[in-house]
Amino acid sequence: MGEKSYQHLTASGKTHLTYIGGRPKKLRLRRCRLRALDLPDLEGAFDAESICVGSLESNDLTISDPSVSRRHCKILQEDEGYLVIDSDSTNGTFVDGVRVREAYIMPGASLRVGNIELRFEAGEEEVDVEPAREESLGDLVGADVKMRELFSIIRKIASTRTTVVIQGETGVGKDVVARTIHELSPRRTGPFVVFDCGAVPPNLIESELFGHEKGSFTGAITMRRGLAETAHGGTLFLDEVGELSAELQPKLLRFLERREIRRVGGVSPIKVDVRVLAATNRNLEEEVCAGRFREDLYYRLSVLRLDVPPLRDRSGDIPRLVKHFLTKGAFNRGDDGKLRVKGVTQEAMDLLRRFSWPGNVRQLLNVVERGCSFSNNRMITPEELPEYINRCPEAPQKGRPVIKELPYKKAKQRFLDGFEKEYIAGLLEENEWNVSKAAREAEIDRKYFRKLMNKHGLKRPSD
Repeated sequence: MGEKSYQHLTASGKTHLTYIGGRPKKLRLRRCRLRALDLPDLEGAFDAESICVGSLESNDLTISDPSVSRRHCKILQEDEGYLVIDSDSTNGTFVDGVRVREAYIMPGASLRVGNIELRFEAGEEEVDVEPAREESLGDLVGADVKMRELFSIIRKIASTRTTVVIQGETGVGKDVVARTIHELSPRRTGPFVVFDCGAVPPNLIESELFGHEKGSFTGAITMRRGLAETAHGGTLFLDEVGELSAELQPKLLRFLERREIRRVGGVSPIKVDVRVLAATNRNLEEEVCAGRFREDLYYRLSVLRLDVPPLRDRSGDIPRLVKHFLTKGAFNRGDDGKLRVKGVTQEAMDLLRRFSWPGNVRQLLNVVERGCSFSNNRMITPEELPEYINRCPEAPQKGRPVIKELPYKKAKQRFLDGFEKEYIAGLLEENEWNVSKAAREAEIDRKYFRKLMNKHGLKRPSD
């Protein structure tokens, strides 16, 4: 199972991943243990963000003793440590002999509930990251080993309060990963609130995220709760956090540190109970080195980092994804509720697997939906696929190296880069270098399309 230590919990004792060779190898989980001093069979180890103690069987730790209330107390895992909160118990909750309503508890301390004395231990448990056996988790689909490793990690961290940064290219499904974490967590009954840091005008971000008081600025005719406050009791998902302006970054940092907000124009801070998940298609370490992202905010967010692989690196999952979209997509249901299209012809599937998918899973979903709308029979054929997929260059024949003098990975990347440049350049020429139209035809985000242009040095001929 790995190394265990419940004796010390340092400031750095947080859930995190160790990567070796770009692959997740070790997952270090924060855990605590409660052990009764006089009842040897009464103990439990927990990694959840909230632990309930009482005489009811529904508690995480059930203590059958008349001095213990039905819901006696709870222990919350916070970034700063563990917080004990008495739940209006009859006989009180004591930390090291002192009765408390709410107090932080240190490893090795005594916790007494009623007449039962418990020893509190906290630390970390290191476990190996093993690929999950299942080929799906929630709306995530994939038999590729990288995806199954991701499923395994999600299952282990979902019950914790850990802040997570989800990294990956545009369209890989970072939002689906975030929602899956939420749906598997104790907060699943609470709200899942999405804040797109790149979609809101800079002058409105603070109001959108933290809310505002009536009269705080021109047009603020009523008080408005921000999305952070709306997410109370649930999960706040900060999409494209790398786009956040330098002016807002310190305010987000204070929110993450204190879990409290102050509305624009407000005076009193407001406590909010949220788990924060963030996503970005940028390399935040590079952004920090370039001075565009605060280092302290990066470390506060990156308690745990998850990398979602691009679709081109797991092309074997394309048939599974297509089947999933056809089965689950409302666009493939007739008025009678039955599936309109049942599959894809082999020729069409070969084209889909050959394509490099710069827009990743999102682009594949759009292509499948488009195919369903154009199909006049029960199968999607090459005729229902976009022209750019039909004109995709032939994949190299099996067993024949692309560039004999290069290792496989470098040869593969050179082939993909060549196709990518030719594909982007061709779209730009066809659309008279109208970037917005070319990006729409490619069905990928305009910002990402610009990024690909810059990557390959593509400029309008007159520039």
